[in-house]
Amino acid sequence: MKTRDFSYFIERYNAFEMTESERQWFLKEIEGNEQLKKETETRKHTDEILKRQSVMSLRTKLSDIDRIRFEKKKSRMFLRMNLLKYAAAFAGVAIITGLILFTGQTLTSEEIVSQFYESYEAPSAQRSAASEANTDYILGLKYYNEQDYRNAASQFAKVLESNPDDMQTHLLSGVSNMEVKQFNEARNSFTTVIDDNNNLYIESARWYLALCYVKTEDNNRAAQLLVSIKNDGGIYSKEARKVLRRLK
Repeated sequence: MKTRDFSYFIERYNAFEMTESERQWFLKEIEGNEQLKKETETRKHTDEILKRQSVMSLRTKLSDIDRIRFEKKKSRMFLRMNLLKYAAAFAGVAIITGLILFTGQTLTSEEIVSQFYESYEAPSAQRSAASEANTDYILGLKYYNEQDYRNAASQFAKVLESNPDDMQTHLLSGVSNMEVKQFNEARNSFTTVIDDNNNLYIESARWYLALCYVKTEDNNRAAQLLVSIKNDGGIYSKEARKVLRRLK
């Protein structure tokens, strides 16, 4: 005799999908069939377990979603706080810098010169054939590059005794004397280069002469020369503008 498959009816019964007549029929079947009764209860119990697991799984997923959302929100808040902190710090620096640049803060002559002064870069020893034989010039360059400016000035002075029209050596002599605080000699050298008015070293000579004036606190002459340098738009124009802001 073929055994009847009640799987379909068990599912409908446990899911409360049967009509009343179907339900009454199925209950009568269960009364006389212990195996069917156990299978119905087992499936009902299994369905309840699966439902609880589904709910727990859903809760876990929702919890994970909330946790990820919270972490992202926390990360965004942390990033925003850091950005605000850096922005505030940058704004503070900008304000301080602005105050320094635009409120007319003055520095001492020593501070101004030390901030803007850089020694002139010495050329190579290769010059004309006559100059190559000039050991005083070559020795002067050696001392200059070794930052022995006192001996460099002495050697350049010897060169100028025999060649007073050497404007490059006048400039190097001026820078050397400026380094050892012989400002009168330095000014004379720079002025010679400027007055010659026909050489490649005039811009540099004017810049160093202006710094000489600042160093010796001759601010009127310094300001006049710096304004001229600024207006010329040459290589020292921007630096001249900055020095002017700091002069008393």
